[in-house]
Amino acid sequence: MDVIPAIDLSEGAVVRLLRGEFGKKTVYSDDPVGTARKFVAAGAKRLHVVDLDGAKSGAPVHYDLIRRIAESAGVPVQVGGGMRTAQTAKRMADISNVERIILGTAAVEKPRVLKQILGVLGDQRVVLSVDVKGGVVATRGWLAETEGDPIAFGRSAYEAGLRIAIYTDVKQDGTLRGPNLEATTRFARETGLKVIVAGGVSSLADIEMIKGECDAGLIGIIVGRAIYEGALDLAEAVRAVA
Repeated sequence: MDVIPAIDLSEGAVVRLLRGEFGKKTVYSDDPVGTARKFVAAGAKRLHVVDLDGAKSGAPVHYDLIRRIAESAGVPVQVGGGMRTAQTAKRMADISNVERIILGTAAVEKPRVLKQILGVLGDQRVVLSVDVKGGVVATRGWLAETEGDPIAFGRSAYEAGLRIAIYTDVKQDGTLRGPNLEATTRFARETGLKVIVAGGVSSLADIEMIKGECDAGLIGIIVGRAIYEGALDLAEAVRAVA
């Protein structure tokens, strides 16, 4: 299991949103490359980088910055935000150290594009982003809600060839109130997907609790605000899952 620090990008800075709301944005650093290096120095084996502006606009905005982050970090990076065509996904995946491409909106709205990307990159380099807001799947940077049931969505994605997912309860994201572990483990068990937990992880107790569910198919933990604000020491969290 990996502890994966999040670097969310907006207007060139490292930020976090509260419950996915762009109007509730906190800027933590104006040096994303330095932030990535710091996380790797603390023991991170993988980074989670999201182009929030790209998710909102529909195409990556921070391509060059993401390239510098990935090349400088020297560890595998998973990247999301605005990956809505096969060409865009392939261009991002060709960056050195970019291991995985995260798909959310495209997987919901464009199944044909999902199949194209899987055909080009394979099932281990494409990650489904399942962002749940009010019990349904949210898209377009969490700004739009569908009528989709998360588990039905996950099952259809598995049938389409995906094998890895990130499950985020938007209500918990950025709150430091702990993850929605019950919903996440249910999603993993009922879809067959290997799942990375996101949203609300705030303490070593949360890390240990998630680690205890690895048999349910949980393979990673994304942490953000907790490490930026000092509630969770990244090096300790990495050691806790080693």
